[in-house]
Amino acid sequence: MRDFHCPNCGQRLAFENSTCLNCGSALGFSLEQMVLVVIAADDGTEHAGFVDAAKFELCANRQLAECNWLVPVNTPRLLCPSCVLTTERPNDADTVGLAEFAEAEAAKRRLIVELHELKLPIVGRDEDPDYGLAFRLLSSGNEKVLTGHENGVITLDLAEGDDVHREQLRVEMDEPYRTLLGHFRHEIGHYYFYRLVSPSNDYLAQFNELFGDPDADYQAALDKHYNEGTPDGWQESFVSSYATMHPAEDWAETFAHYLHIRDTLDTSAWCGIAPASATFDRPPLGPSAFPTILEMWLPLSWSLNMVNRSMGRDDLYPFVLPPAVMDKMQFIHTVVENVTSEASGPAAVSA
Repeated sequence: MRDFHCPNCGQRLAFENSTCLNCGSALGFSLEQMVLVVIAADDGTEHAGFVDAAKFELCANRQLAECNWLVPVNTPRLLCPSCVLTTERPNDADTVGLAEFAEAEAAKRRLIVELHELKLPIVGRDEDPDYGLAFRLLSSGNEKVLTGHENGVITLDLAEGDDVHREQLRVEMDEPYRTLLGHFRHEIGHYYFYRLVSPSNDYLAQFNELFGDPDADYQAALDKHYNEGTPDGWQESFVSSYATMHPAEDWAETFAHYLHIRDTLDTSAWCGIAPASATFDRPPLGPSAFPTILEMWLPLSWSLNMVNRSMGRDDLYPFVLPPAVMDKMQFIHTVVENVTSEASGPAAVSA
């Protein structure tokens, strides 16, 4: 995530800011420009970093989802490129669910920005009714909700936004890491398997070599995983214990880690603690690209882990990347790079 500043006074700001904490300017995020801009009344003059309030306004979900993204005034439903992808949410009477919904939407906006930066295609249900991307953000506090992906539709249990609930599940499932953003990155991995890998015979052949058969019986694999546990020595070939369950989950877990690494490197570079070449707009190119990414990531993740330990916290990135996992991640990088290499600009987001 980039480093943001107020165009009016220069105050450093976070991606989520809708008001400058220094000068009080009303702000909105422009996905197209990847900047926070000041929303100003039209006074007949143009200023860099300012937008005309008669032409742009904040997303209609600015209250419900605490969304600070800008949309042109003629946008259908006045929903931003992130909010328009959500097709189901808690009802208006569910105050707890709506608070959790706002937290989930904040994490989803970070996901959409990263996909946009990587120039990955984001195709919604309006364009592809059968396999387009959509989000169902619902709470298991009122109904049965299972986090998962099916034919482009990502369902997230909003209870994951509750720290106590999420930590209990993390401990019960023996997971070193569990976050809302992590869930989104994992589930979007399933989406991109069907969007990018499944249609290509060449990619499928490489997938089978690295991950296994994606069409293997999922229910049988699930039962085996929970009845027998993880196989001995799994750490040598998988990024997490959950990745051992099925080739599809191995792909999704590895894809999520690829997104973890790329976004953390980008943020660190903008903050001056990683090389400038780690940003999304200055990506390493060619055959050495992914090894270069790893060369930047490994010392950074070690340093961040040591900082966390100095604060009495668990490691920020409590994972080891053995050679087999790096090979899988190299494949993911190649798929992403090949699919987006011909894009002349950031990916279009279609509703």
